[in-house]
Amino acid sequence: MTYDEAMNFIQNTNKFGTVLGLDSIRELLRRLGNPQEQLRIVHIAGTNGKGSILAFLASVFRESGYRAGRYVSPASFSYEERFRINEENISKEDLCYYVEQVKKEADGMVKDGMDHPTMFEIETALSFLYFRDKKVDAVLLETGMGGRLDATNIVSRPVCTVIASIGYDHMQYLGNTITEIAGEKAGIIKEGCPVVSYDNDQEANEVIKAAAEAKHCRLDFVNTAGIRILSQSLKGQSFSYRSSHGRWYEKIEIPLLGTHQIYNAATALEVLEIIKNYYCISEFQTEEGFRNTVWSGRLELLSEDPEIFCDGAHNPDAARVLMEAVGKYFPHQKIYYIFGVFSDKEYDKIIEMTAPRAEWIYTVETKDNPRALPAEELALAVSKVNPRVTAVADVPRALDAALERASGEDVILVFGSLSFLWEAKQYFSGKSGDGQIKMKNRTDRSAL
Repeated sequence: MTYDEAMNFIQNTNKFGTVLGLDSIRELLRRLGNPQEQLRIVHIAGTNGKGSILAFLASVFRESGYRAGRYVSPASFSYEERFRINEENISKEDLCYYVEQVKKEADGMVKDGMDHPTMFEIETALSFLYFRDKKVDAVLLETGMGGRLDATNIVSRPVCTVIASIGYDHMQYLGNTITEIAGEKAGIIKEGCPVVSYDNDQEANEVIKAAAEAKHCRLDFVNTAGIRILSQSLKGQSFSYRSSHGRWYEKIEIPLLGTHQIYNAATALEVLEIIKNYYCISEFQTEEGFRNTVWSGRLELLSEDPEIFCDGAHNPDAARVLMEAVGKYFPHQKIYYIFGVFSDKEYDKIIEMTAPRAEWIYTVETKDNPRALPAEELALAVSKVNPRVTAVADVPRALDAALERASGEDVILVFGSLSFLWEAKQYFSGKSGDGQIKMKNRTDRSAL
């Protein structure tokens, strides 16, 4: 199977849509030999922060000499990014090999009168095969949507279950209240398996407590009162932390920006305390891992003079924490937005939170995605809150327009769907034929 054939097969499975439930993935994995049963897995659900928490953990594992596999969806900048070992994407050759294996069994299911697995089920099965064959020491596994009926919930005995920040997203599938959504997220909790949770609102916490008690699980919440912020700047942050177990971390430094990332880092510290019986990780390795964490598309600096950032804030809670960061780091600067979002998101609420702060807003539409909200329609919605808005054909043209208006002291913020952030990064870089990013020669501004 060639790379084009593999990608065509995966893309064609889009037509099967989103199907919640475990019957199909269970059968597919049975035919593949249940590779997930041979892996040590940290399983995480939540509305926001899942990727950041796993990025912290992956970095600590790498610093400690372990091989950690990470399966995330969606990818921000390349398809292969969904399947990573120690921050290296799966190779195109390996991707083709495992797609061919999964396709064979998926075709067999159809031949036997069953439904074809969805795209997410195909990718989930592929990740388990890949990580098993590569003999990773740990799998950091992120739910796609919800938890209880998510394909990743086929995992029966995770070494740790993690619940990240919970907010409103995917309500057509997960429910209209925080209690309902938290119940779906808590559906990944397994009998007797330890649970670590972000300190959410009380109603979410009560749901998580009840689910953990019902499954006879040890439950640790992030000790919010034990966090002391030491420093915050555009170069990074530091904090001290007393864990729920009483362990004292004098100084943890992280490069990810925003106060919410400190709480995500504290969640990762709690996870590390739970899994210490499986891995030997020193205090120095922990500190180095957090200090060297990389996670693209989270208030990530793309260029300077003017400063240009990208962020994947695509739901109301993510928009709220983004605006908190904007208020902290850019209290007086003029800010220009490049904003795009999917039509099934609560974009009116995102607009209400973000639009008043903008000097000018350029709306864009994600390319080649049926869920994308047209730029003109998004501009009309924005204009009800802030009249300084223009619909633009694509991200590069939006960046050109914003750079025409912005001075060196201003800030340009590209945010919304993770699916179009790669266009912003490509603006400051070129792609070679093998898909690797190469820097352009730009004399007018500093590209990072």
